[in-house]
Amino acid sequence: MREYLLTLLVAASVTFLTAGLFRHVAVRTGTYARVRSRDVHTVPIPYLGGVAMFLGLAVALLFAVGMPFLGRHPIVAHDAFAVMQAGLVICLVGVLDDKYDLPALVKLGGQVLAAGVAVLQGVRIYWIPLPDRIIALDDATSILITVFFIALCTNAVNFVDGLDGLAAGVVAIGSGSFFAYAYFLAYEQELVRATTASLLTVATLGVCLGFLLHNWHPAKMFMGDSGAMLLGLLMAMSTISFTGQLDPAALTGGSTEVLPALLPILLPFAALLLPFLDLTLAYIRRTMRGQYWFVPDKAHIHHRLVDRGHSIRGAVLLMYSWTAVVSGGLVAIGLTESPTVAWVVLAVLLVVLVWTVRPIRTQEVAAGGEEG
Repeated sequence: MREYLLTLLVAASVTFLTAGLFRHVAVRTGTYARVRSRDVHTVPIPYLGGVAMFLGLAVALLFAVGMPFLGRHPIVAHDAFAVMQAGLVICLVGVLDDKYDLPALVKLGGQVLAAGVAVLQGVRIYWIPLPDRIIALDDATSILITVFFIALCTNAVNFVDGLDGLAAGVVAIGSGSFFAYAYFLAYEQELVRATTASLLTVATLGVCLGFLLHNWHPAKMFMGDSGAMLLGLLMAMSTISFTGQLDPAALTGGSTEVLPALLPILLPFAALLLPFLDLTLAYIRRTMRGQYWFVPDKAHIHHRLVDRGHSIRGAVLLMYSWTAVVSGGLVAIGLTESPTVAWVVLAVLLVVLVWTVRPIRTQEVAAGGEEG
């Protein structure tokens, strides 16, 4: 655990310190989030936060694989370097998009390219759990599902990146829940505790926390597509590496309980529930209008929450709460299998639902807002 905590601190520190540097680079190069009709922010905000996040990730992973515990497992080092290479590709594509506003299909091509970098190095989904059995995937199916899953997570986080601190906070909560599950499952089942999934999720948590200090409302800088797509990639790669390093039979312990086996697949969807829901609703909404799914609008979930009377900070905290209840609650239920825990999660869920319906308005500075 100490090495994981050190990795988190390194990721957060490097991200925080380099974010200020890249903010100045963004100002000097004119890489700003311009004010558009669908945006919440009212003044141009510098981009390139995603570059600082990638540097925080890279330094943290290099630091981790050089430590005695994590470094003695070759599979962890191999997957970490594969993720760094894929992350570099997706970050560069995002930087180009932040500067030059790339067409949607070009961005999608960059996402597929990043996924291909990881797949070619063996980081892919090898099995999928079903209620009655676990399916082992052949090579072609494994590659297709992996590429689709990476593109799905990448676009989901990019879609939700619309208010100050929203994407970073949601991903931080989700990755923290995933780390807790991966680590404590390994402890309880006496499995190897050094896994790529644990390393990636704790590093992701670190870069999100480090960047939030620059991105909390009113934001000093935005992560841009370079950061949002990187976070989506990391959430996807955590799941993919988890299925590649753990024997699915070990997750069920030979019992009829299917939830432990399902959790590695369910957790990313629970952690990114709102981004996935937002992505799905946007696709339906824009298709019904006769538009392409990637044509932007101002009808995302966070926009609707603000329109309902939630402040920007209130809407962000509300979406944090939904993420924490769903992902954290799923982990708590899966690890404890206690009816009491399930009832507590349900009670908290009802409280958050009431908060959603009856917004609590707070005073705040209105200079910042949308990132995407």
